[in-house]
Amino acid sequence: MRQMTLKRRISYRLLSPLIKLFLYSLWASCRIYRIEGEQHFEALHHKGKSFIPCFWHQHHIYGSWYMRRLIKKGMKIGFLISPSVDGEIPARMVKGWGAAEVIRGSKTRSGAQTLRDMYNVVVKRGISPVTTSDGPSGPIHKFKNGDIVLSRFTQAPLVPLSYAASRFWQLKSWDKLIIPKPFSRIVVAIGEPVTVEKSLHLDDLDVISEQMERHLLKLYERAVELLATN
Repeated sequence: MRQMTLKRRISYRLLSPLIKLFLYSLWASCRIYRIEGEQHFEALHHKGKSFIPCFWHQHHIYGSWYMRRLIKKGMKIGFLISPSVDGEIPARMVKGWGAAEVIRGSKTRSGAQTLRDMYNVVVKRGISPVTTSDGPSGPIHKFKNGDIVLSRFTQAPLVPLSYAASRFWQLKSWDKLIIPKPFSRIVVAIGEPVTVEKSLHLDDLDVISEQMERHLLKLYERAVELLATN
């Protein structure tokens, strides 16, 4: 694992405000055309229930925008961020948004300890943890089992979220990150909560995984469909 050298520390201090400026400028220029399904988060919040927001790694830009929106509404949102030095900038950024907790862990490294940490913030502190469902390294659109196990143990429901932009760039990275072009129209689509039963056998996690993959795909298709309606 790379070390936090003085050079990297200086670089991150310089990059952090630039990335923040880019995101905030992009968010300000784009128009939120519609948010469908927002009542699902609001209903859970009203009941005092924690939840597990689920979106693909490629949807980071407006998935993060929406999580910031939930924080502004008074919801206790936490973030799972890589413990590597590459996680320093996003960790600083979400702390600035008022994140209730920043968990520096990984689903693939020290996963058991990360799961314990996330269990504690959900059950003991009522925080809703954000992860990317196919992260941190793919394969793309493959729903990992970590969120499903966490939901089973905590009974916090999984809430799928997707978005579509009227115009965008798409990177050639493993996640094919979507970057909306300035002044695009944005539709955010949120699905119904999915609670993983405590009785679910751990050998059957793939059943829920495939179910969530279908939900997220349909939500993206729904967001694209809504963009086409003027």
